[in-house]
This record gives sequence, structure tokens and C-alpha cells, in this order.
Amino acid sequence: MRLIFFLISFSVLSYSQVVYEPLHRDVYNFLGRLSQKSVIDFNDNIRPLPRKYIAEKLNEASKQIELLTSLEKEELEFFKKDYLFEINFISEVKNDSVYTGFFRKDKTGRLRLFSFNNQLFKLNLSPILGLKIGSRDKTRLSHLWNGISLYGYVEDFIGYSFDFRDNTEAGEKIDKNKDFTPVTGVHERSSNVLANYSENKIEYSEVTANISLSWNWGSFSAGKGFFEMGYGESGLLVLSQKAPSFPYIRLDVSPVDWLSFNYIHGWLASDVIDSSQIYYTGLNNQRLSFRKKFLASHTLTLRPVKGLSISVGESIVYSDNLELVYLIPLMFFRIADHHLSRQANTAGGNAQFFFGISSKGHLKNTHLYGTLFIDEITLGGLFDPVKQRNQLGFTLGGSISDFPFNNLTLKIEYTKIYPFVYKHFIPTIPYQSASYNLGHWMGHNADQIYLSMNYRILRGLQATLWGQYIRKGEDGTFQQQHEIQPQPPFLFGLRTNYTYAGLIIKYEFLHELFARVEIQSTEISKQQNDLSYVGHRLNEFYLSVYYGL
Repeated sequence: MRLIFFLISFSVLSYSQVVYEPLHRDVYNFLGRLSQKSVIDFNDNIRPLPRKYIAEKLNEASKQIELLTSLEKEELEFFKKDYLFEINFISEVKNDSVYTGFFRKDKTGRLRLFSFNNQLFKLNLSPILGLKIGSRDKTRLSHLWNGISLYGYVEDFIGYSFDFRDNTEAGEKIDKNKDFTPVTGVHERSSNVLANYSENKIEYSEVTANISLSWNWGSFSAGKGFFEMGYGESGLLVLSQKAPSFPYIRLDVSPVDWLSFNYIHGWLASDVIDSSQIYYTGLNNQRLSFRKKFLASHTLTLRPVKGLSISVGESIVYSDNLELVYLIPLMFFRIADHHLSRQANTAGGNAQFFFGISSKGHLKNTHLYGTLFIDEITLGGLFDPVKQRNQLGFTLGGSISDFPFNNLTLKIEYTKIYPFVYKHFIPTIPYQSASYNLGHWMGHNADQIYLSMNYRILRGLQATLWGQYIRKGEDGTFQQQHEIQPQPPFLFGLRTNYTYAGLIIKYEFLHELFARVEIQSTEISKQQNDLSYVGHRLNEFYLSVYYGL
């Protein structure tokens, strides 16, 4: 409590504020391209980022306007219109009574549903409404969503945001589980609750919210949302948007330009029922309670020179009781686990280490990156195949912009995840939330090569042609993971191969109003017991129109 009181008091005196920009915003890709062209220095290893930081980078790009293509200049002006509050903060422009109102444009020409701005209180509110129709394997599908999002500031030290959206998907071949796909998993509503429940329809909701206090060299926030760590175009090893959002507290500290520290403590969904807490209700059915599950993670990032970042981090998934030791941001989690578990494997948590490196602009217009995720490693067995039990994954990738001509970006990426990464024999502590991986969506015992070509045709209009090939082995057993040495080889068991090809065309007519076309073809080949392969092709086509992302 003393720490929180100190942060609040210090924040009031330091006149700063944080609202995190949602991860799906195109401004991330825009600033990422400018950073790999050495126009700006953009530190985005851990996302989401504060809107004020993004506004600072847009201003930084404005000072290097001669290095931008004509299209990038248009994009820059378009994005700056969306950051009026934050640019005014940076410029120390204040107005005691500026009111935009309903369905009116602000002074930049940016249309908003509702906006209010005075010296004490600032609010932007937007509707969310979208319709997606298409076909999957020649059957019709639809997805309708609606909701509301808002963000704003109180005085100069509190930032807040809220996003709610309700979803309905219908069709004979809905991907209900959303397991082997990068699409975020869902908490589907129970059929016992829905009177009109149908096997061909699912309904679910998602809400994120955040409130933050900040000062000149850091910030503290509490909320419910998503995180991304590291780089990867078709999946992230450490933290991704695969699992549904979860509650968290977050601390970010950057005392000097070349060093930053991030700490997250999250409240996850275990999906494991606590049988000791079951009791009967007045309707003679059972009241259920789930075992508690938590995530603690911290990351140190060094930036020795412009464009180069080196990160090292540690995380632990633990369960049952909230532990004070994991609320200490500087704690060595693995050693703390040894203390709490008394070195008993069945009493401990599930710890991980991860490392990342990113080089932007050291080769002209190029971003090179790599991530290593270590779930378990036997140092004594690194070179002894009989004793090996090394459960790790890595990603290596790169992209180049404006090659061979302006506004074209090419990407290539390879990811390999060895057997049993993310898994654990104690059901409450695998590296998951709500039964979805916190890291890469394709799971363990698999590898992936991904290529894409993105061309921005004009402001707001872009086309992405992409393809990937995935090899996926069997899931295995806990005995194979923990009791058998050497561990099963990579891609053990009967294999499934996936070959994807896709095209995405997206156009943002005006701020937050989009149209999107997606075409995807997937060939799936499953190995049989006689080692032959049986395959089939899945074709998908979707058209979406939506306001708000």
C-alpha cells in the first residue's frame, strides 16, 4: 500500500499520463517500418505501448519528413489526427473548455462519435460495429459484433481505457475451439444459459479495461487486457494474443534511454475445478469454483545503440494461492519457487526463461530479430542424447521495406518449438490461460516457415500476400515428457502437414472505418499408421465491413 501511495503522490507531481494503444492498431506497423528505415528509434519489444509514446514517435518522424516516401507522409498526417490529445500534452497546449460533442469533427478534421476535452477531464468515445460474411469449405459463415470503446485522461496523471464487444458467429462449420489458428480464443457462453442455443452458433463477449498512473521515467497500471512480447508475424513465443485477455498489474520503468524494465503479474483462468469448494445451490445443482492460477513475468531490455535491443526475461506460472514473493518485481522467480516448494517438483510452479534480440536499420531498411523461449533445459544433457530433456523454442526472422520499390515490405520467418514446450503434468500450471497457450498458437512439437509480401497502394489501402508451411507432430503423454529419457525426438509420432496460402486486402476509408477481404486456402495432410498421407483442402473467403477495430 505504501508503494501504491508513493506512486500516486509522485504521479500527481510529475504531470504525465498513460493510455495503452490496442494491439491491433495499424500505427504499430507504420512506426515499425519507419524504425527499420532508421527514421525513428521505436522501442516496441513489449506491447501495448502508451498513446503518448506513439505520439512522440509521430512527432519524431515529422522532424525527419524528408526521409519518408510520399505515401508515408500522407500516412503520418493521417495518424497524427488520431493523437490530438497526446500531441497537445507533448506540446503543453491546454484549453480550459474545448468541447467537440456528438458526431462532430475535432479541429484536425477527425470524426468522432463523442469527444470532450477540458483541462481537468478528457474523453474520446467510439462505437464498435462489424459484420463479416463468407464461406468455409463451401458453407456459409457469418460473424456479427458490436460494442463500445473509450479512453481518456483525468488531470495530467491518470489515464483510462475501456473496450467491450459482443460477438455472434453462425454457420455449419464454425471453428468453435479456435485451437490451431492465431485467432484469439473465446469463452463461449454455456448452452444452459442460451434459450436459443444452436450447434451452428456461438456467442461470446470480450472486455478490456485499464487505469494507469505514470511519472517521467515509468508507469504503473491495473487492468484486463492482452500482451505481446518479442517479434513474430505469424505467432509469438513468449506472450501473444492467442489466449483471452486476463486481469493484470503492470510496472514499466525506464530510468535511462538505454535500459527499461517491465513487470507483469496476471490472474489467469485455470479451467480446473476445485472439488473442495463444490456445494449445492437452492436449485439443487452444484456451485463450482476453479483453482486459482497466476502468471508473474519480468523483462530487462538493453539498447546499447540506436536500433539494437537485447532482452532477457523470466516468467512463472503458479497456482492455488497468491504469493507475495511473486509480487516483488525484482525477485528471481525460479529460486523463489525452490523456496516455496521445498524443492519438490509436485509442489512447485512452472518457470520459463526467454531471450530476444532485435536489429532495426543496421542493414538498410531491414529488421532482423530472434527469440529463444526455454521451458525446461538439462544443461548436463546438452551434448548427451541419452540424458537430454530440452524443451525450448526459437524464432528467427527478418523484413525489408522499400525493396525492390517503395512501400513494399517483404518478410520471412522460421519458428521451431520442441516437444512438450508450454505443457506441464500439474493441470493448474501449464503455460496457458483458459486452456489456450500464452505463447505461440501452434503449440509444441511443430515448426513453421512463413513468408509475406505487403504492398501499401495508397493511404489506407494495402494488400498482403502470404504463405506458410507447418509440420506438427503428436501431442504425446506426460510419461514421455517427464519419465522417459531421452525425450522423444522432434516431430515424433504421426505427423500432420499444413500448407497455407492467403491474400488480405484492407482499406481504411476514414479513421476506424474499414473494409477487408480475406482469401485463404489450406491443404492438410495427415500421416496414417502405414506412414502414407491422406489430405484434403479447405478454402475460405470472407468480406468484412466494420467501424472500430
